[in-house]
Amino acid sequence: MTHSARHMFELLEPICLVTFFADECNEELAALGHRTYWDGYFASRAAPLGRVPAQVVHAAFYSFADGEAARHIPSAWEEIPPEASVAARERGSAASLRRILGAELAGSPGLARAADLTTKAATSAPMEGRVMYAGMRTLTVPGDPVTRLWHSATMLREHRGDGHVAALVGARIGGTEAHILSALDMGIHPPESFGRVQHLPKERLATVMDGLRERGLVDTDGRFTDAGRETKQRIEALTDELAAPPYEALSPAELDELVAELEPITATLVAAGSQ
Repeated sequence: MTHSARHMFELLEPICLVTFFADECNEELAALGHRTYWDGYFASRAAPLGRVPAQVVHAAFYSFADGEAARHIPSAWEEIPPEASVAARERGSAASLRRILGAELAGSPGLARAADLTTKAATSAPMEGRVMYAGMRTLTVPGDPVTRLWHSATMLREHRGDGHVAALVGARIGGTEAHILSALDMGIHPPESFGRVQHLPKERLATVMDGLRERGLVDTDGRFTDAGRETKQRIEALTDELAAPPYEALSPAELDELVAELEPITATLVAAGSQ
């Protein structure tokens, strides 16, 4: 099931990415009154948690630098209820999928079947220790197949993300450190130039890099050591292992069917860059 969890992540991630890459979601959130992309991002993604303080959002999201959540939470909810933000995210994401996939694929029996099977997996995993996933589980599963496919894929993404956070915590890798290791894994050098961290103060990045060097995870040139590469691989392997439980709800035949139905959907989204 660990291999299946990785393969399902690869198939489902392009469905989730329309939320962040395509225009429709941002347009829906802007129409509500969210002033910036990041206001809409934090307000809508954190919305299933309810009106929690910034510290809780920071802890649940994990990968953002100190203070980033507080720039948007709770101010983004002062005039826009969390429920409105999460509904706008759902509408915009589904609209993006319909546009990119086209009417024939979006309305196909194969997509409807993929939505059913993805939902079966997404609603079958235990919630204990899975804060973001548990928040998503409190939302009503949509009836429309396209929207349901996005919603369930996003539930599974948050489930996997919760497990990834657990793996990072267990390896004593903080959020910014995780981005540095991911940059190195993608061949980005210097890793401080990675888009997820390059906006951070140089002093903050220098401190992170010094800490990774002291632990023997990166060398003096800012590249992976053997220990650093092994740590990254161990985190990813544990993430896959922790992401497997939802798919245990599917029979082998159902899992094969889901893969077959998702493949043309994913290929179309990948070709479009999910935007």
